[in-house]
Amino acid sequence: MAWIIEVLVILVVIGFLVARQANRYLWTGLTAVYLVLWTFFHTPPVWAIVTAWTLFIPVALLLVVTPLRQKLLMRPLLDLYARILPGMSDTERDALEAGTVWWEAELFSGQPDWHHLLGYPATSLTDEEQAFLDGPVDTLCGMINDWEITEELRDLTPDTWAYMKEQGFFGMIIPRQYGGLEFSANAHSLVVMKLASVSISAGVTVMVPNSLGPAKLLLSYGTKEQKNHYLPRLANGTEIPCFALTGPEAGSDAASMPDNGVICRQDFNGESDVLGIRLNWEKRYITLGPVATLLGLAFHLYDPEHLVGEEDDVGITLALIPTGTPGVEIGRRHFPMDQSFMNGPNRGKDVFIPMDWVIGGQAQLGNGWRMLMNCLSDGRAISLPALSVAAGKKMSRAVGAYAGVRKQFKIPIGRFEGVSEVLARIAGKAYIMNAARSLTCSALDNGEDPSVASAILKYHTTEYMRDVVNDGMDILGGRGICMGPNNFIARGYQALPIGITVEGANILTRNLIIFGQGAIRCHPFLLREMEAVAQRDVAGFDAALLGHASLAMSNFSRSLIHGLTRGRLLPAPVSYTHLRAHETYEGIS
Repeated sequence: MAWIIEVLVILVVIGFLVARQANRYLWTGLTAVYLVLWTFFHTPPVWAIVTAWTLFIPVALLLVVTPLRQKLLMRPLLDLYARILPGMSDTERDALEAGTVWWEAELFSGQPDWHHLLGYPATSLTDEEQAFLDGPVDTLCGMINDWEITEELRDLTPDTWAYMKEQGFFGMIIPRQYGGLEFSANAHSLVVMKLASVSISAGVTVMVPNSLGPAKLLLSYGTKEQKNHYLPRLANGTEIPCFALTGPEAGSDAASMPDNGVICRQDFNGESDVLGIRLNWEKRYITLGPVATLLGLAFHLYDPEHLVGEEDDVGITLALIPTGTPGVEIGRRHFPMDQSFMNGPNRGKDVFIPMDWVIGGQAQLGNGWRMLMNCLSDGRAISLPALSVAAGKKMSRAVGAYAGVRKQFKIPIGRFEGVSEVLARIAGKAYIMNAARSLTCSALDNGEDPSVASAILKYHTTEYMRDVVNDGMDILGGRGICMGPNNFIARGYQALPIGITVEGANILTRNLIIFGQGAIRCHPFLLREMEAVAQRDVAGFDAALLGHASLAMSNFSRSLIHGLTRGRLLPAPVSYTHLRAHETYEGIS
């Protein structure tokens, strides 16, 4: 019986030490003390004593004596890692390092600080933002007839376009000093959400200029002259922007784009020997492309004559090109899933642009990929999540109302258990989507640039959107599948693959950003290990690998303990009583 108690005590002590990530000196000391006590109190045979100490001493020396460990163990491991790890290109590093690591990094710690999460301020609207939602946005919603847009005109009405420009819908992210509205991320999201509940085409038309596009890039990287010239024109709708990134041969792997520019000198607009770039490109799936007056373009830049530097391959570069520039060709319009927002290809053949058309000027040559990666997360966190939440709220409200008035067998169908279960699922997912949207907008409005969190949000909200619209279609039945002016679900159902596909196809968003970038950036030690391997830094590799091993064992130990105890030892950030009473959670039942 005594030996059982001893084993249990040892297991408890080991579990505690592992869970608390005890340092190697404490492990070594306690193990040595135990071996001494075991030798004197258990009087084991000599061979057992010799074996135990023979095993312990080398391990203890490796743990305690750092130079010995690094020479005998870590250097060979570093060499092994170096052979296994693939090389990392500059574009891959730019993508990996884009944005900021936000609260999602807490999850990888194994001990997330829930108080930190709950401490983020709730999103709110200014009086000006609320007035815009209650005024111009409501007015615009009243002007929109989605059946007319999608079936008859295949475009927004001229009055709708004019009103959007007049009221500044295309300049929500532009500061007031340039004539924009300077709205928060939360307000931007709510405007898109409200419009999308009436018309997906209208929602997309407004969201694109305010997400990834020339305005965002100009605000972050543009020269003073570029900002002063273009931002007022973008804010009042004089310029309609688009951004051309995706091409026939480069979609998700945009860094491999074949579109190219060569630095050269050429006569331009009556001036001779102008330093600029000769461009050739072909892009497709570009939203607002058919009506854009200002084209943002990503291309690979080369300098074979070394006119600006010593490198032949300068790298990915971004430029702003008026669509009326000679050589620019706007192709035949696309109709993504038969939606009526503007989308289409464009191309350029031997298009010459002066150097000051590069976003940020000559100083930003070759920095385009980093610029894009640092700006993508904002749009990914706002645009498609807003569309998804709009679908969730619309399905919850409209399908729920339909289930209350539609009767079969003299009973409203909403009272049938099978239907009520689906309605509950729609409402639950709508709530989750909006909560995630609100939290991420709060992060943006508080200065974060959460690249991983935005990818998580985009992926899961668009998948949830697919779920709730499919559920709504199941409940509506024949009312949903027959197209007509009063069918409020069919166009949303048709459009589902668009949200799944654009701004990073979900299947790749999950693998490349959430898992790849997320696991590397958010993990406390993984990126440090990779950097140490790249730099052949044995000391840095030693520290990172030991920390990684300690974290892994700690998480395993605590998972086992909390699993066996059904979480009884885990503290809750708020009590149930507090949760029920707190004003932030009013309405939860």
